Amino acid sequence: MKHVWIVNHYALGPGESGGTRHFSLARQLPANGWRATVIAASTAHPSGRQRLGDGETARLQTFDGVPFLWLRAREYSGNGRARVLNMLDFTRAVLRRGAAAGLEPPDAVIGSSFHPLAAWAARRLARRHGVPFLFEVRDLWPQTPIDMGRLLPRHPVAVVLRRLEKSLYRSAARIVVVPPLAADYIAPLGIARDRIVWLPNGTDAGRFPAAPAQALPGRFTLMYFGAHGEANGLDTLIDAMRIIEDSPAGSAVALRMVGEGPEKPALEARARGLGLKNIRFEDAVPKERIPAVAAEADAFVICVRNMPGLYRFGISMNKIFDYLAATRPTIIGVDAANNPVAEAQAGLTVPPENPQALADAILRMAALPPGERVRMGTAGRRYLEANHDFGLLSARLASALDASLLEA
Repeated sequence: MKHVWIVNHYALGPGESGGTRHFSLARQLPANGWRATVIAASTAHPSGRQRLGDGETARLQTFDGVPFLWLRAREYSGNGRARVLNMLDFTRAVLRRGAAAGLEPPDAVIGSSFHPLAAWAARRLARRHGVPFLFEVRDLWPQTPIDMGRLLPRHPVAVVLRRLEKSLYRSAARIVVVPPLAADYIAPLGIARDRIVWLPNGTDAGRFPAAPAQALPGRFTLMYFGAHGEANGLDTLIDAMRIIEDSPAGSAVALRMVGEGPEKPALEARARGLGLKNIRFEDAVPKERIPAVAAEADAFVICVRNMPGLYRFGISMNKIFDYLAATRPTIIGVDAANNPVAEAQAGLTVPPENPQALADAILRMAALPPGERVRMGTAGRRYLEANHDFGLLSARLASALDASLLEA
């Protein structure tokens, strides 16, 4: 069976909270003639928590048949200097001779780009072993930080990252993209579209019971789970819940916010300052517990900041597909090139950063007959199974790997 190394700085095992894309893909690759080893940093993102003990430089750990090689990088908190140094630590660790000595040699190497240095290191590994390099693009660098206003287009860092980005595109046997329209950004850089493979995020549908929500009379539980970060626009959700609490029809509506992130303390303080009693903040849960927690919701909510420039190549957020798999309707506040909730006919869509529109949609969803919410949830589940189940996505990844070997 062929073997691929997946280099992803921020990869997570199944017992951790957050996206487990590469574990889920790797777990199902053997059915398609490949097996994978994930190479990741020893620090868990976004907490920066250290997985390794004192004196450990690396650890090989297996989850449900998927090996993870954790390489030591320093702990960090937030998005400052320590996190940049953590990125450099991981890059150096990947390239250190003997770092992967305990692994079977690869037939291909994938470099995943939350940041491009990890992908650059993966390319060096591929060249060292004389195998194809595949570049996985989850965020467009440096375009994403430029669109978020964190980096000026002509800043020296942006110029260097742009050159590195183009070099990675040109040297990759295949470019695996997560945003659905990323090819519209990459192809104008001189890259042939037939080298670009769309592989969106998804979930393991079989982990979620395919049962519609059973509404309890007199109560409507809305749920958000996921990162509490700047891009998530959760202050809009807090303001919407204030409008709902002041509404005569809102007494039965409660919001559970499950997750962690740098904005969580400020969001909790905002809710306290407004005197809101209809919001409950909860700790993040491991990925394996999400199906059970999701089953306690009547509907889900997701909202992002109003940055159409950032989302002009589309969205593929992990939480959306967990929501759809849970057979519950979703309220989404987004302005993007695509909208999986609308495509699935699985909920309601409102403009981003519009608390009144979001509050109106929440109240409308709460007032719908239970049968209509069941219809939406069932439609979302069917869409998920047909388009975003990791069994299908793993087969697509294996095809891209096979094509890379044929052309090598």
